[in-house]
Amino acid sequence: MQLSEEGNSVVVIDKNRDSFRRLTRFDGRVIHGSGFDRDILAKAEAQGADALAAVTRGDNTNILCARIARDNYQVKNVVARIYDPHRASVYLKLGIPTVASALWTTQQVKRYIFPDSDGLVWTDGTGSLSLIEIVVPDHLAGQPISRFAISRDVRPVGLVRGGIGRVDVDGLFAQEDDVLQLLVTEAGRVELKAFLETRPA
Repeated sequence: MQLSEEGNSVVVIDKNRDSFRRLTRFDGRVIHGSGFDRDILAKAEAQGADALAAVTRGDNTNILCARIARDNYQVKNVVARIYDPHRASVYLKLGIPTVASALWTTQQVKRYIFPDSDGLVWTDGTGSLSLIEIVVPDHLAGQPISRFAISRDVRPVGLVRGGIGRVDVDGLFAQEDDVLQLLVTEAGRVELKAFLETRPA
């Protein structure tokens, strides 16, 4: 519902019609059916979708839905909910970002389906220092992590790659689907946003 309330065009697919009753204040479309049924996906206009979040109760179903969306419909931003966190690294190797059930929040989903968002995770009590979490944009994959230290107001402090977090980022190069954490000042947030949005000529 939050995605719809923010003005995004949202389609919800579910095999259980009763699930739609929970969608109060929802301005999007609902479709009864399976998320990996190609006729249903065509009805949902998956071929023109910017993102897909697979959130059924089955890990395998979620991965299947996400892979079909990515591979058959070229949906660029996908994320799958999982209940078994030990499978996360396997799924990540397949190129499917995942969020474990215990960590499942709207903010976590948005991190993957809207990789260009500011990714604010935490702000200190004064509001002057923030932790930003981003999915490395495709055009910056291959760049050294140090490249993200664009000024004294922006510092990379952590990285999650293949389901494994680390803080020893010095000397590493960014890879596609890396999740990078950066500590920034208020001015640094503005600088980082501009940096991430600037595409090579």
